[in-house]
Amino acid sequence: MSAASSPRPGSTDPNKRGPPWYALRGGDGTSTPPAYASDPKYKKYTQQVEKCLNSFESVHEWADFISFLKQLLKTLQSYQQFKEIPRKLVVAKRLSQCLNPALPNGVHQRALDVYSHVFAVLGSEGLQRDLALWSSGLFPFFEYASTAVKPTVLNLFDTHYLPLQSGLRPIMKSFILALLPGLEEETGEYFDKVLALLDRLAGTISQSFFFQNIWLVMLTTPPARGTALTYLSRRLPPFKPDEDITPIVGDDLGLMIRAFSVALEDDDLLVRRAALDTLLQSLRIDGVAVKKAQDDDRAILMRAATSVVLRRDLALNRRLYAWLLGPSESTQAQIEYYRLHSLELLKSTLKDEMLNPSPDYSQSRPFKIFISLLDKYEIGLPLTEVLVYDAFKCLQQILQLGQDTGDDLSMTGSTLYEAVEPHALWSRLLSAVLADLKPGQYTREGCAMVKYLLQSFHSHDEEIETIHLPIVFNAITGILTAFDWDNPSSFPAASDALSLLPEILKRIPHGALRSRPALSAQAQTLGAETDAVVFAYKFYGIKSDTPPAGTDRSTAPFAIAIEDLVSLTFSSATALLKGDEDVALSRSRRDVLLLSSSILDSLASRLDDEVDGNLVVSWDPDAWLSTMLECLEQRNVAFVTVDRFITVATKLHQKAQLQPSFDLDKRSYITPMVRVLLKYLRPSYSAYHMRAVNLIWLLERLSKYPHVEAVISQSLSVRRPTELQDACEAFGVLWRLTEDIALPGVHLKVPMMTVLETLRSDDPKLRRIGETWMRCSLKSYLRVLDPILFDLLDPAIRYAPSTTELRGKQLQGFSYERPFDQRYVNYLLETLLSVAKFGGQGFSKVARSTPISRSIYSGLLQRLQSLNTAFPEATYMDVIVSQLLMRILQSEPKQSLLPTMQPFHIVSQNLAVDLLQPLVARGDVDLVTLQSLESAVVQKLYFCIHAGRLDLQNKLLHLLHSVISSSISGSEGRSHAAVAQLERSTDGISPQDGLPTTKKEAHAVHPLLVQTLVDGISVHGNRSLLQHWLDFIMMTVPLFRETLKAVVTPLSDCVCRQLRLALTEILDVSSSGPRSDDVVSYTTDADFLMLLTALERLTLLSMTRVGGEEPQEEDQQTDKNVQESGGLLGYVSNVFSSDGPSGATDDSVLTRSSDYRCLHNAVRVLYAMWDKLVVSPDSDWGSQEESLSLIYSRARTRAKRVLEHLFRAHSTEVLEAVVDCWHDQAITRPESAETSSAYDLVDVLTASAQNAVHMLCESISCRTPGLSERTRKTAVFPDLLDMTLFEFLEQYMKRLEGPLALQVWNRFLQLVKDLLLTLRDFRPQAFAALKCFTVLADKVTQTTALDDRRLRKDLQETYGKLLDICVMSGRSVESGSWIRRSQREALATNGRDSPTPALRAAEMKVDEKNASSTSLPLQDGGKSAYAGDVAQQVNSYVASDALPSLRKFLVDSDKILAACNQIVYNIVNPALKGKARPLDLEDDIVAIIREMTRISVAVRAWRTPVVETLNDNRCFNSTAEAGEKWMPMVKSLFDTDKTALPELLGKITTVPSANIFTNREYEMLLRSLNLRRLSYVILSAEKNHFLAQLPSIQEKLVDTLRNVSAPIVQSEVYLCVRVLLCRLSPHNLSSFWPVILTEMYRIFEQILENVPGDGSEELGLILSACKLLDLLLVLQTEEFQIHQWIFITDTVDAVYRPDDWFPEALLDRLAEVIGALPATESTAPRSAAQVHTPSMPTKPMRRPLLHSLRQIDSIRDLVPFFSTASISSYESVYHSGGVVDWQAVEKGLLEDLFEGR
Repeated sequence: MSAASSPRPGSTDPNKRGPPWYALRGGDGTSTPPAYASDPKYKKYTQQVEKCLNSFESVHEWADFISFLKQLLKTLQSYQQFKEIPRKLVVAKRLSQCLNPALPNGVHQRALDVYSHVFAVLGSEGLQRDLALWSSGLFPFFEYASTAVKPTVLNLFDTHYLPLQSGLRPIMKSFILALLPGLEEETGEYFDKVLALLDRLAGTISQSFFFQNIWLVMLTTPPARGTALTYLSRRLPPFKPDEDITPIVGDDLGLMIRAFSVALEDDDLLVRRAALDTLLQSLRIDGVAVKKAQDDDRAILMRAATSVVLRRDLALNRRLYAWLLGPSESTQAQIEYYRLHSLELLKSTLKDEMLNPSPDYSQSRPFKIFISLLDKYEIGLPLTEVLVYDAFKCLQQILQLGQDTGDDLSMTGSTLYEAVEPHALWSRLLSAVLADLKPGQYTREGCAMVKYLLQSFHSHDEEIETIHLPIVFNAITGILTAFDWDNPSSFPAASDALSLLPEILKRIPHGALRSRPALSAQAQTLGAETDAVVFAYKFYGIKSDTPPAGTDRSTAPFAIAIEDLVSLTFSSATALLKGDEDVALSRSRRDVLLLSSSILDSLASRLDDEVDGNLVVSWDPDAWLSTMLECLEQRNVAFVTVDRFITVATKLHQKAQLQPSFDLDKRSYITPMVRVLLKYLRPSYSAYHMRAVNLIWLLERLSKYPHVEAVISQSLSVRRPTELQDACEAFGVLWRLTEDIALPGVHLKVPMMTVLETLRSDDPKLRRIGETWMRCSLKSYLRVLDPILFDLLDPAIRYAPSTTELRGKQLQGFSYERPFDQRYVNYLLETLLSVAKFGGQGFSKVARSTPISRSIYSGLLQRLQSLNTAFPEATYMDVIVSQLLMRILQSEPKQSLLPTMQPFHIVSQNLAVDLLQPLVARGDVDLVTLQSLESAVVQKLYFCIHAGRLDLQNKLLHLLHSVISSSISGSEGRSHAAVAQLERSTDGISPQDGLPTTKKEAHAVHPLLVQTLVDGISVHGNRSLLQHWLDFIMMTVPLFRETLKAVVTPLSDCVCRQLRLALTEILDVSSSGPRSDDVVSYTTDADFLMLLTALERLTLLSMTRVGGEEPQEEDQQTDKNVQESGGLLGYVSNVFSSDGPSGATDDSVLTRSSDYRCLHNAVRVLYAMWDKLVVSPDSDWGSQEESLSLIYSRARTRAKRVLEHLFRAHSTEVLEAVVDCWHDQAITRPESAETSSAYDLVDVLTASAQNAVHMLCESISCRTPGLSERTRKTAVFPDLLDMTLFEFLEQYMKRLEGPLALQVWNRFLQLVKDLLLTLRDFRPQAFAALKCFTVLADKVTQTTALDDRRLRKDLQETYGKLLDICVMSGRSVESGSWIRRSQREALATNGRDSPTPALRAAEMKVDEKNASSTSLPLQDGGKSAYAGDVAQQVNSYVASDALPSLRKFLVDSDKILAACNQIVYNIVNPALKGKARPLDLEDDIVAIIREMTRISVAVRAWRTPVVETLNDNRCFNSTAEAGEKWMPMVKSLFDTDKTALPELLGKITTVPSANIFTNREYEMLLRSLNLRRLSYVILSAEKNHFLAQLPSIQEKLVDTLRNVSAPIVQSEVYLCVRVLLCRLSPHNLSSFWPVILTEMYRIFEQILENVPGDGSEELGLILSACKLLDLLLVLQTEEFQIHQWIFITDTVDAVYRPDDWFPEALLDRLAEVIGALPATESTAPRSAAQVHTPSMPTKPMRRPLLHSLRQIDSIRDLVPFFSTASISSYESVYHSGGVVDWQAVEKGLLEDLFEGR
């Protein structure tokens, strides 16, 4: 019978709509029905019932229950003439309480007897009217009823409920829920009866309506799913695939699918199994139900079904496989069914979940399901073909975006890669790569994916590496060879494919490319294929529109690969030779050439492993070589390509296995290669120098003929100076970077001599080129000496001793016996002279100190032995002077040979004299002329710099030096040593040479000189002469004594600037990584070394203390200090604090402080080099690597030495400058404060951590007020603040290990003790010291040193004192608590945008001399700046570091308690005073209290403030956020104090006060606040924390509801019940339900009877009850679901309303009644504009609808809630899958607890 035609009480005519049945109800059960109003018997009847009900208050045990029920039944039976039950609301509540499962069967039986009598009295019409009252007790009872009582309950249902027929429509779902527990045991005696009852119930309305309620039950009630499935398995018929099932299961297929989905994801294994069985039986995947369903619904079902595989249960898996594969037994039929019906849905579902992972599951879930499904071959293989590529693509996206939140997705990816069938995987991957390479559609996806898989997931797999990778490799190279290289768009795709090939080749084991794997039988029938691409297509079964035609070639994969790569290099080189204006196209062509060359190189390396006999390759070596060489000589080929080609060519050179082979040792081949390599030895390619040099020597070793020497000589034979300069620079780089063992002087003698010739050229340009080569590239004079001496000691030059007499004197000499090649000897001597002239003392030193027996050149040693004149220890100088020059001077030709030999012999002797006779400069120029000359030279130099003239500068510099030194020496004398030293050669200035020490009168510095010098260093065009200028500066500047500062400071700045530029350039080159085009960089290691040497000398000069005094050399300084000091303390005080004479005057201090800028700048530059020039282990520099590594290591090492030298001379200044650099770095990059390289540098400079800490402590002492007077030292670097030093010290000590921390302990302890002696009030230094002390103490407490009683005592006392002073920070200015106000309050009082500056001013008054008293390290990353409120920082530190360390440092309970008391007294109490919102404290204060609650002994310290705050009546004026922060403290209070909860419950009184003067309103307010405190305390605890106290809490709440009628108090009861619902398991509240339901029923019924007016005080109570109901609807607890039909429509009628439908749920009725009221003017705008109309939340989670509603002014404000509660509840059940948004729920509770006023 339909709902439309069902008879309704009170309606005589079914066709005429009467009033709804609820209109006939007797209200709330307290009023008398109109029909009996004047009947005295009914009045007496009512009195009897009330009397009986009152006796329930005295019930204490179960026997009393029976007495009560007997009395009640007797009373009711006495008045059977009345068809009404008086006080039925209370009667129903008491009966419901008597059915409590905890009571015995006898009580239950008596209560059921009363129910039976009531139902008999009321009849069907009465029962229909009051269904809500009587069902609320009966329905939940059946589940718990004992076996003896169950028949009675079933009989009641059968007799009284089922006759209602369509009247059961609103309670259908609850009735089903009540009966389903009877189906739990299939063998139970009531199973069949309950089943029959359900069948009859299904027939009351319609079968489809019944089944839709079953779906709702499964969705909302997890415990009922098993029994619901039991019913379905018996009553849901098996459907045919094409059968329409909607008449049976309802129109909403989505509801059914969701019901099955939640069952499939249930935690109970049996529920899942039953759900799968039902799927197999009635919901086949090929059925019309699944096909007609929405796409989303089908995906939900598939997602839920596939999730069962994660349980690893064979029974579940077997059922799932059967559902996916269909009913057939045949494997082939199963696969066809699966492909036809299941595969697409399965693929799309998994893919969608991979692309858009649900936040409810881990991201790896779909991938794990995919892996599990692979176990079933029939399912896994087709799924792999369609999904594997997308799966890996999704994995890649998630991992690259960094969305892997905890569960290891990369491990899942690896598992998937290993689990997938390799043939299927590589078939799909090859298809993707081939799609990339199709002409015209370059997606660029496949290659990237294969590369990603290999790099991320591939581990050793023999099948993949030996079968699949070789096939894929050959297929890709085969496709590439068939490319149309005339098409410009081919190159980018080819680059992608080629960049993949090295990754593949790297993983193919050696020997795996010898032969192909066998084809399958089916593929073999297609014929044997030689073409690699066709073979790959057949092997993987890939269908191709236009497969390439097979060609007759070798079938060995390695031979195919070689041929393909040779073809690719040839094609790309040919394309490159054609040339193109398009830069991008040209670059992509170069990329292809580079990549193919690299792969060919890798293949060449494997040649021996892959080939046993001969490898026949179809190629033309000569044509290939010619094309490649021609391409190399093009200007647009990068070095890395040249490198690869030469490497490949040398590997393939004369390989016997390769047929046809080729020979590289031909001039026509070697010449272009060496030419190209020489081009890369130019200065602009410094990044490639080392590799180019190695390649040239590789070609030299490969060749049997001097081809390389010939090509280099040819390059040096050019005429034009610019070309020669380039050639010399290139040869210089080759020479400099070649090791001595390679004998460059022997193998490259001709080019060497060609370069040395230029030293004596008349052409100044040529001479400059030669000198530059010698200075920058020579490396060792021995390299040049060995070949020159070898030729000069030629045995063909024969001479004999002779004696000549002149005027009676005998002269011993030699005579030449026969002619020899004198021209060549003179040529060699001129060369030697030019070298010696050039070398000066450096040359002499080497020649004098090196024994000739150490020569690496064996030919020279053999010639010396044949002369039999060299003694064993002879040095080069001995041989040159004795054997060569003196012999030439003493020798004369025989008389007969004079005419022919004499002219050349004179030249030889002149050259010998030039070599032996040093030149001495004479001072014949007067002072006036010298000054004029100086001026002219300076001006000329200045002109040359800016005109770009290099050739004249060197000589001008020497001249200028002579002029200046002569001017200073004066007219009567000269500094012979300096002049001789300067004029020892045309070059020869060496920074290591000694300085003249003669003191003369002051020499005025030329006005233009300093600028000239600065420009000479810094102008880029002068780069090649940089060394000359630096040498000049280092030799000349010290001569300016009195005017030294004016010269040194700008020069020092300039050198620093140049070093920074060089550093920037080299870092830019490093950051670019390997590229296909060349990187331009000029900076070399030599540049750094030159500039650093100059910087070192200038810095030491700038620190010269007294006019005319030179800085001491390193060894002198050290020796002196060692002599003056004894032991470690002396060493520390002298070496590490060179503060000058103790009696230094203030003037000298000022003078010295002005010199610190140079030192500071120098240290900044050196620090930057130390910090930046570190070779990163993961740097990928490619061909630049060798050069960059060299530059990095040499420059950093030299910078370190300079710093060490400066540190030995001026230790304190250097250390403070390093700290200042660290500070600047920490400001610009806060994240680097803890990882800075400054700490390593300090360790390098100081001998030990002890010394470093000592020096830092000294520096702090002389800056800290109170300590600086005691140390009697002044700060050497006043700009550095003590707070910065403290901060550095803190970070430095964090890095120390325990033993090192112990070493520095005493020194730092002394500093802290000294500091404490000077402190009476808080100062920022105390806070900084506390932070350092905490770090150090933490290290020390981890060592055994803590066993030392004295150390432990020092630690405890010092830490305690420091902490006590720091926590007084808030009281350091005034005793008041205004300083503790937050910035928000300060803004309100000051009207300013920043906190009041009074503190800063007062803080500065502490000591006006101390610049750092306004400096305090901030917590946000290394900044040292005063942050307005010091207290805030101290508080933050106390919370984060001090309190957690208390137990470790103070140990003793009393000391810990005392420290905590100080913190509470000084920080917490002032912060709490006078707060309008007691909980709204700063985060730091809250953190302090929270940390303190974790210290067990500190309870007495923190308990009082927490208790006082909680008991403050303004407590709930605070904000919800503040309340949430205080929850841990409140929890700790009630955990530690077991009497706190009983005390709080005791304050909740329900009896009115006896005092007649009590303000009743205030009394109610206090009660409501105490109830709210109870709610807050329960909310603060964990789930079920107060379970033991639940009876007391429950009793107090029931008492309040019964005895206190004030709405403000009752509202708090409902709030407390909401908290209990969130903090207790639902089943613990079962005895509470009758009271709550009755009260809520009463409230809503009263609204229907008597609508409250606007502004009524009842509105708050109504809102509170609605919020409780709202929360119950969200939580959908099992206990409430059986009752919720009373309040909302919980069947499908909520959405699909039948015709002639009347609302029967309370909220639906309220919506109609209140919605029909006329709107008043005052309320209309409110409801329209301000109430949030409930709507479905955006996320699929259940949230309260009244979440944001805090108060209402009219009952109309709740109309949106009343009208949408039913449908919203249904929709949330439908969409959320039972997920509750707990965050929103708890936030709503907090916002209701805290008003934020």
